[in-house]
Amino acid sequence: MKNLDFDWKPLVLVPLLAVLVFPFIGSSSTWLTLTMAGLAMGMIIFIIASGLTLIFGLMDVLNFGHGVFIALGAFVATSVLGAMNDWTGSHELWRNLVAVIPAMLVAMLVAGAVGLAFERFIVRPVYGQHLKQILITMGGMIIGEEMIKVIWGPEQIPLPLPEAMRGSLLLGDAAIEKYRLIAVVVGVLVFGLLAWTLARTKIGLLIRAGVQDREMVESLGYRIKRLFIGVFVIGSALAGLGGVMWGLYQQNVIPQMGAQVNVLIFIVIIIGGLGSTGGALIGALLVGLMANYTGFLAPKVALFSNIALMAAVLLWRPQGLYPVTNR
Repeated sequence: MKNLDFDWKPLVLVPLLAVLVFPFIGSSSTWLTLTMAGLAMGMIIFIIASGLTLIFGLMDVLNFGHGVFIALGAFVATSVLGAMNDWTGSHELWRNLVAVIPAMLVAMLVAGAVGLAFERFIVRPVYGQHLKQILITMGGMIIGEEMIKVIWGPEQIPLPLPEAMRGSLLLGDAAIEKYRLIAVVVGVLVFGLLAWTLARTKIGLLIRAGVQDREMVESLGYRIKRLFIGVFVIGSALAGLGGVMWGLYQQNVIPQMGAQVNVLIFIVIIIGGLGSTGGALIGALLVGLMANYTGFLAPKVALFSNIALMAAVLLWRPQGLYPVTNR
């Protein structure tokens, strides 16, 4: 049946954008460097946005406080990595990973725990009330930022890359930064794990069934409420992981970084279709590529390029690339 056919057209957008921009850049090595940088940036944005995509797509919660989990993850990483200088200063990649992986895990645990409290005391009283969700979660983010300032201070804190992750690999005349390659790998792993969990596991089946018909699933004896709380915690933890990745990408962190990244996140999930994990991936890659290409070709319009991208996609598909059917 036609309505069961997979919609492949959005998949063409990423390579199409890269091909269309190539004549304006001219140099193949510069184009390859910018493209890899854009894909890496896109993957980091996807990791951050995937948490909010889950929360909105499965729980119908507009969490404008998502940025606090991003900043929290990044600041936790500064503390963990700061205590492991012997490992981050090593020129051996495996020793760097021994420091970075625990930093990511601790950041995810802390962000997930704070997310649990955030859901219980801030989000739960306003389920089903979108306007109140926007207002109260924005207030929660402001409080969270102030708490970060109390613990780590209001100033910018450096978050340098571990020694072995610095520098670039040469691919012909193109220089590809090592960390960007790592970011792409982590992003692919996160997407693969999310897609597999939602499509191939019993928990994913129950979550998707609960979204479609909560009463029916609960009548079978499953506690959908607990599953949805788990979704919120996982979404918060993914934001913490993304905060670590973004902090290392920028090599510094500030308490307001979550609010700054929030703009890109919402552009991504609107492009993707408000709740679609696959759509969020394509949207994030488009945003990353657009930011890098316009930053090189026309720096003065780089700030507006992603809004123009979102407008162009919505003119083509007003509900986004892969709209969630029950929305």
